[in-house]
Amino acid sequence: MKILYFDCFAGASGDMLLAALLDAGASEEFVREELAKLPLTDYELQLTRVVKKGISALNVTVDVAEDKQPHRHFKDIAAMLQNCGLTPEVMEMSLGIFRRLAEAEGKVHGKEPEAVHFHEVGAVDSIVDIVGIAAALFSLGADRLYSSALHTGSGFVRCAHGELPVPAPATLELLNGFPAYSRGIETELLTPTGAAVLTTVAEFSHLPAMTVTGNGYGAGKKDLPMANLLRVIVGETKEKSAYVTEKAVVLEANIDDMNPEFFSYITGKLFDCGALDVTLQPVQMKKNRPGTMISVLTKAEHAEDLAQILFSETTTLGIRRFKADKLMLPRRRQEVETEYGPVRIKIAELNGEIINAAPEYEDCRNLAEKTNTPLKTIYQAAQNAWNQQIK
Repeated sequence: MKILYFDCFAGASGDMLLAALLDAGASEEFVREELAKLPLTDYELQLTRVVKKGISALNVTVDVAEDKQPHRHFKDIAAMLQNCGLTPEVMEMSLGIFRRLAEAEGKVHGKEPEAVHFHEVGAVDSIVDIVGIAAALFSLGADRLYSSALHTGSGFVRCAHGELPVPAPATLELLNGFPAYSRGIETELLTPTGAAVLTTVAEFSHLPAMTVTGNGYGAGKKDLPMANLLRVIVGETKEKSAYVTEKAVVLEANIDDMNPEFFSYITGKLFDCGALDVTLQPVQMKKNRPGTMISVLTKAEHAEDLAQILFSETTTLGIRRFKADKLMLPRRRQEVETEYGPVRIKIAELNGEIINAAPEYEDCRNLAEKTNTPLKTIYQAAQNAWNQQIK
């Protein structure tokens, strides 16, 4: 099993992460091919080697021609990522990172994520960093991603809203539920982009047991008393897993005294605030009263907000909360052509063998509405196209 470990002893930023991944062996050609799909112009991705405290490292710079870049809303960036033809896994990871950023910025500024107006992270260089990181991770093909605790720095940083304490408010919000520390270096070491990437894609731990097979160093721009570098360690373990694993939190509550009409509204609100899954199960409660157990699966960073929703929107007086490991089949998407238009097929594999393949519902629904064709007809056409493709 292939492992990547992000060693963030000098913090993390988008350019440091991208540089370290490329230095560790990610395909520069693939990264540039994915970036070329973005509808962004007048920028150049420059790679140079530098030395920090005697250590050779890769330095990534996104050189933008225009001094003044447009400030984009999250919905604008989401539309860009979804419609420019990125490899599906790269698009989904990039979108997930930007969504985390939008949720954090929204909470800080009291806005809905879709209404968040990005400043620095909506600029061309940040978009290039995030999409480039997603492409580099896809290229490396690691089975598990881990990160050290995050060194934040201290002091103050100047940004679009003025001078703010380090870690910046959005960075601090992103760190909720994750390990972080400062050793008194008075500068911003951990940027919102760096925090968003790592808290989205990595599990946090000490360096796991593995056979080291490679490493890469990404350089920061500032000269510090310490080596301003981010290190990626590449390794292999003898453990062979047919599954993709992910840490999660489960929240559960039993309810027997609430209008059942409320469950639909509550379920929607939970999904809007970060729930990965919400299930309702009939249960027999004390005094033989019929009730409903609501179970919410989520990532750790959303657990507190979802618990507040359960307390405020239901009649429960208590919630069970416990950690869980999600075991998931490796999955990918592949597009097929039908007479009605293209449809993505969701493909799941076990030990390298395809065991499930199903048309993407949203693609089928959109084509059904667009062509005024029954949904089941679109779905069957996509399934037939897939069956023909694998013969």
